[in-house]
Amino acid sequence: MLSIDSFSFSGHKALIRVDFNVPLNDHFEVTDSTRILAAVPTIKKVVETGGSVILMSHLGRPKGGFEDKFSLRHIVSTVEKLTGLKVKFAADCIGAVAEAAASSLLPGEVLLLENLRFYKEEEKGDADFAKKLSTLGDIYINDAFGTAHRAHASTAVIADFFPVNKMFGYVMQGEIDAIDKVMLKPNRPLTAIMGGAKVSSKISIIENVLGKVNHLIIGGGMTFTFIKAQGGKTGSSLVEDEQLQLALDLMEKAKSLGVQIHLPVDAVIADKFSNDALTKVCDVAEIPDGWMGLDIGPQTISNFSAVISASGTILWNGPMGVFEMENFAAGTRQVADAIVAATAKGAYSLVGGGDSVAAVNQFGIADKVSYVSTGGGALLEYMEGAVLPGVAAIRS
Repeated sequence: MLSIDSFSFSGHKALIRVDFNVPLNDHFEVTDSTRILAAVPTIKKVVETGGSVILMSHLGRPKGGFEDKFSLRHIVSTVEKLTGLKVKFAADCIGAVAEAAASSLLPGEVLLLENLRFYKEEEKGDADFAKKLSTLGDIYINDAFGTAHRAHASTAVIADFFPVNKMFGYVMQGEIDAIDKVMLKPNRPLTAIMGGAKVSSKISIIENVLGKVNHLIIGGGMTFTFIKAQGGKTGSSLVEDEQLQLALDLMEKAKSLGVQIHLPVDAVIADKFSNDALTKVCDVAEIPDGWMGLDIGPQTISNFSAVISASGTILWNGPMGVFEMENFAAGTRQVADAIVAATAKGAYSLVGGGDSVAAVNQFGIADKVSYVSTGGGALLEYMEGAVLPGVAAIRS
């Protein structure tokens, strides 16, 4: 498999699948440029070694056909600002317009194609559409980990038209290396911290990591399904009654594998789902009627922090409470601080999943953990043990 580090791009046109699916405000300005920034090293590598770059991405969920609010032309100025390069724009991603723009591209130049999802063939994984895209460059680089779990034309099918000249970009390689470091080659003890609202959305991940981790910390709303399953009183906390048996089964499985499950022992409870609710701390299994658990309590924070401190590798997916509300953010913040402290002592920490990433950004600690995954659904599927089409297509 080719490596972006050792390849000389001189005289080549690199067709790069990036993930520029970024949020725009009402004035079509980019409000969070994290994903564009992540792709800059790959773009720079090609340009600085004498190649030219053709960028392709999707944006939003257009219904089919052109919609101006989803046009990638809106992000050209942001891409220029972050790369420090002039960026040309093609008002289509295939056909005469795209072909003319690509063929006239000189070494060191960058071209951004129009939104791939203006064609339904992109999400259908249409081979003919992939072939038309493939004619625009002579090397294919997949740097869109966020879409690697989808077998779309530009993320998986297109690789068939580059039997040799295909590789991962730095974002993609970094994501895969980070997850492999946790799932395949961890320094032990390996601790997984699982938070978020529902057990049902994390079943596959928990089942897959149980065979690999030494410790599993459970927080967030899913806590209460485990507590109720063991006969605890959960008040009006979020509980998935249909998952109670599953929670017991997961605890039994963990026991049989020698994995220590750490559940909260106390909770910050509130009389309504609001930042200005009345609050108090109580035993996690003794929540009165009409009250709900919205964060982990101080003793739990202390317990969890001790486990994290003694870990060699840490995987964090999901918050400990409703961290978006200041009065219920302490648990998530202090678990994050414990991860930062462990990382500073030499542990390897991977943070992934939308809410956890939002939390580390909110707390300003993204640069104090080992790796923050931009992958979202792709990260979760990879952690579940799924083969990602976008990864397999490059490795094949």
